[in-house]
Amino acid sequence: MAETPTRERILDAALAAYGSTGFAATSLDALADQLGLRKQTILYYFSSKQALFDAVVDEAAADLVKVFDTESSRGLSGIDQVEAIVRHVFRLAVRRPELLGLVREVTRPGSVTAERLAGHVSPSFDQARDFLQREMDAGRLRSSDPSMLLLSLYSTVVGVATELEVQRALGLSPSLRATVARRQELIRFLRAALAP
Repeated sequence: MAETPTRERILDAALAAYGSTGFAATSLDALADQLGLRKQTILYYFSSKQALFDAVVDEAAADLVKVFDTESSRGLSGIDQVEAIVRHVFRLAVRRPELLGLVREVTRPGSVTAERLAGHVSPSFDQARDFLQREMDAGRLRSSDPSMLLLSLYSTVVGVATELEVQRALGLSPSLRATVARRQELIRFLRAALAP
């Protein structure tokens, strides 16, 4: 098996760190120690901590756009399309929790990188908003403001899929079985809320 190139190893470790402990709590020294590298090696590939963060955001955004593009090209309509995306986001949250953790980190108030992420995902969000409007016009979804609906869907799905500490505080188990149950409950809620 071929060894992962150093640049990719750095990006993977940075994604895990930024997505779990956040940008401020992640140091290049700690990343270097974790990887068995010198800090100067990281700086050879990325000129600063911010440059590394930007590269991680770019890679994560590309992964997210790929997920949305793949799911939206399946030709589903109405709530079936919404459900397919919710299911995929939950699978992503289980397989790669650091990816959605990074999204949560980048979209916090005061983030200087939020616009960078938005630049990558805006076309997908525009397509999603247009899809919701078409489905409402066709009577397959309850009529509402498509932008507000998209924001509500994003906030709800990402929150339910990633806010493990909130779930623990509410006495909810973060286990895989419990996550699947929450996904099913969320889908039932969305079906009831979006049915025309």
